[in-house]
Amino acid sequence: MARLTSWVARGLWGWLRRNADVRAGTRAARRFAAYGPGTSIAFPTATVFGEPWIALGAHTLIGADITLSAGMLPGMDLGPEPLLRIGDGCTIGRGSHVVAHCSVEIGDHVFTGPYVYITDQNHVYSDPHTPVGLQWPQDAPVRIGSGTWIGANAVVLPGVRLGRNCVVAAGTVVRPGVYPDHSVIAGVPGKVVRRYDEEAGWEPPLRPDGGAHPARRGCRGPAPPPD
Repeated sequence: MARLTSWVARGLWGWLRRNADVRAGTRAARRFAAYGPGTSIAFPTATVFGEPWIALGAHTLIGADITLSAGMLPGMDLGPEPLLRIGDGCTIGRGSHVVAHCSVEIGDHVFTGPYVYITDQNHVYSDPHTPVGLQWPQDAPVRIGSGTWIGANAVVLPGVRLGRNCVVAAGTVVRPGVYPDHSVIAGVPGKVVRRYDEEAGWEPPLRPDGGAHPARRGCRGPAPPPD
């Protein structure tokens, strides 16, 4: 009996994983401010609320165990405009959290690894006599430019403005500030470690092979040792 129950449970879970995603045109999708064709939120989700203030573009894929939220709590009236916008052709990795209270805007063709955290609100600690969690938080809009890649476990803090085609290395904590187009940001705290200039090219220069793994160049040999 236990084996039968386990088999049924695994089969049902597998069916849900394949068929219970939120797709354009479904009742769940219609709760959003916008939900483009070809867009899907994988099953299961972690936390999704504030859908009337979340706008998703076309052909965007959002991984399982995701948190998408607008506002502090479900059921709040947040005004006439979406607070969270994700553009066309994006992929948001499994287990990521995108939390909007004033404005989070993610451009087109933005890709993230798993477990990325993006928020426009943070706690403050200015009052030394009040627990940090009870002090009123501060908001600052977040803008992530089109074509950007954000690596696994990265954190994007309130007040960040990433330009187009930026790269955020895995595990980076991106602090508030403006980061130009074609910046590579890495570290804790995150710093620009490479930039592209129209005249000078990449500074510092890329390796002669462009940094590509041999498998990406069609080479069947073993990967070279680390630099």
